[in-house]
Amino acid sequence: MASKRQGVEQFPASPISTRRAGNCNVFLRKNILCLRTCRAAKSPAKNLMFRPRLTGLLLALITLLAYLPVSRCGFTDYDDDKYVTENRVVQNGLTGTGIQWAFTTWYASNWHPLTWLSHMLDHELFGLNAGAQHCVNVLFHTVNAVLLLLLLFRTTGALWPSVFVAALFAWHPLHVESVAWIAERKDVLSTFFEMLALLAYTRHVQKSAVKNQKPGMTGACFPASCFRPPTSSFYWLALIFFALGLMAKPMLVTLPIVLLLLDYWPLQRLPNFKLEVKTVSRLALEKWPFFLLAAASCVVTFLAQRNGGQIMPLRQFPLDLRLGNALLSYALYFWKAFWPTKLAVIYPLQNQLLPVEAVLTAVVFLALFTWLAWRMRRRHPYLLVGWLWFLGTLVPVIGLAQVGQQTMADRYTYVPLIGVFITIAFGGKEVITRFQIGIIPPAVAVGLILGSCLILTEQQLSYWKNSEMLFAHAVAVTKNNSIAHFNLGVALEKRGCQTGAIANYQEVLRLNPGYILAHNGLGNCYSKTGETQEALAQYREEIKLNPKEPLVRVNLGILLASLGRFDEAMSQYEQAAQLDPGHSRPYYLMGKTLLMQGRDAEAVGRFREALRLDPNDLPTLILLASVLASSENPQIRNGAEAVALAEKANVITGGGQSLVLDTLAMSYAEAGRFKDAQQLEQQAIQLAQDAGLKETNIMNRRLELYQSGQPCHETFTNAPPQNLPKN
Repeated sequence: MASKRQGVEQFPASPISTRRAGNCNVFLRKNILCLRTCRAAKSPAKNLMFRPRLTGLLLALITLLAYLPVSRCGFTDYDDDKYVTENRVVQNGLTGTGIQWAFTTWYASNWHPLTWLSHMLDHELFGLNAGAQHCVNVLFHTVNAVLLLLLLFRTTGALWPSVFVAALFAWHPLHVESVAWIAERKDVLSTFFEMLALLAYTRHVQKSAVKNQKPGMTGACFPASCFRPPTSSFYWLALIFFALGLMAKPMLVTLPIVLLLLDYWPLQRLPNFKLEVKTVSRLALEKWPFFLLAAASCVVTFLAQRNGGQIMPLRQFPLDLRLGNALLSYALYFWKAFWPTKLAVIYPLQNQLLPVEAVLTAVVFLALFTWLAWRMRRRHPYLLVGWLWFLGTLVPVIGLAQVGQQTMADRYTYVPLIGVFITIAFGGKEVITRFQIGIIPPAVAVGLILGSCLILTEQQLSYWKNSEMLFAHAVAVTKNNSIAHFNLGVALEKRGCQTGAIANYQEVLRLNPGYILAHNGLGNCYSKTGETQEALAQYREEIKLNPKEPLVRVNLGILLASLGRFDEAMSQYEQAAQLDPGHSRPYYLMGKTLLMQGRDAEAVGRFREALRLDPNDLPTLILLASVLASSENPQIRNGAEAVALAEKANVITGGGQSLVLDTLAMSYAEAGRFKDAQQLEQQAIQLAQDAGLKETNIMNRRLELYQSGQPCHETFTNAPPQNLPKN
């Protein structure tokens, strides 16, 4: 019995306390012996495991509660449109075509098929319910925090430092961007697979050490040939999880380096923490399948981003600026880990000389900390591991290969800050142990740190309620941020605040005259405020600067059509269709313009071309059904086809839109189904009245026609009917 009690008291042993043994496998054998002893004791083992399970459950619960406000947040106008709100493939849900697209597309300048599939599944389950999709991100983030706790506890045996690291990961405000941004599903999803890969790998190492190590034997265990990977199922499971993670976000390419760091500490596969070239080489060669996958992912990502035009050329952002920006970003990321204020969704890239003193300060700081971590690697191995984890996992996004217009991004710290948190937590544990500090001061300090993180996280979450709040905050906490001003202008324009939008677009052009999309925004605002000549001038200026942009040609065409300049409008639409052959909107607008000229037959052809490109485009479905059901030209009318199109539109909208029901009633009347037409028109009238729409008078006149057994025929000349979808 004494041996059992002794075994229970020793479990779980800390690897730090066993470092003088000089062999990680001695530590592993001790832990497994303790586990067997605890199983025999039953009750003590349960007591020992109850605390980790309880803390894990508490961690998950607090994380869920902390992120509960995101359920009331909407979509943003910053990448959420590409990933969800304007992505027709995603909105079709999980289909065979969609799955094939996910694995073959480089859309959004990335190859991440699992991320696309997760968004498709979201839409399949929740539609365009932003709150539900936010909650999926929160669930992944919560699971990631618990998996991190499990990983650290299993490998170190130190519960409270592991809990502290996991809590910092879960509640740090720098991680809000990765969780509260629906388009950043790839962050939480890829990290989920990364945590699983790390757990599987550590399990493989622990099992292999106990299985292969012989009494008296020292050193790490390797397969007979390092070019032949281990046959352990956990090794291959880790490789599978790594591959899945890369298919969610390619930033995971640094995972093989993380595995090597774990080999050093806490798995202690290098005797006495000696970095012998032979041993390190064998450990690296053992992981050649991981490095091969990482290399393949790098190639695919480079091709995808180059194809999307996201990689900035050296002439635009020279190498010296990239290097200086990378050094400054490292220092700023580290500083924000301790002082997370003035966080923004976008930090603008400055194409100018960086402050020399700031760069030199960053260099001195990075060199000093690296030197300290190296000098203390044997007595405090977690310092080197945590520091290299932070430096290494940031390499793909540190800006040496500059992608996009940001100088840094909070979301990039999602995994790298784990290294900093490890340094803080395990360093704090050693200080407490060495100076025999009582439990109360550390508990108070931890409480203050984590409480501050929760408060700042709640504050940061409030900015993600909508695009206007998000970018207004970014403008407030950054300087010369043309991207934030532009997106704030877009949000204000959508809300109908044209004056505020115009002011932000003008500020964009003042800060960055090359930001040509601001001309399009100004043109839209001037058009809505009736300043037609100013709008035309802005559209034409953007076309002059960027003649290959289809969006501005579409908007110019809409304005010209509203002025009755139909030939000029058609010319703009045709050029937009040539610039973007796969987009349906130019053909839809061509059809509307032809209707306004009384050219119904030609308009029908354009609408059918639009539906060929996008079979589920709702405005085209409604408008074509209306023309086929109510055109004054009997050669065009086709009741059966109109019914099919309108019924499809009704299914897409869930049967709750008055405009769609009105069109379906019109189609039923043309097909001779007047009773069905009457019922649907009455429902449409009720929905329109509930929504306060003005079209009820027109609908009532149609209802009278259906009650008398007559279909509704009307002209589309000069102006589109009031019941038709807007642009």
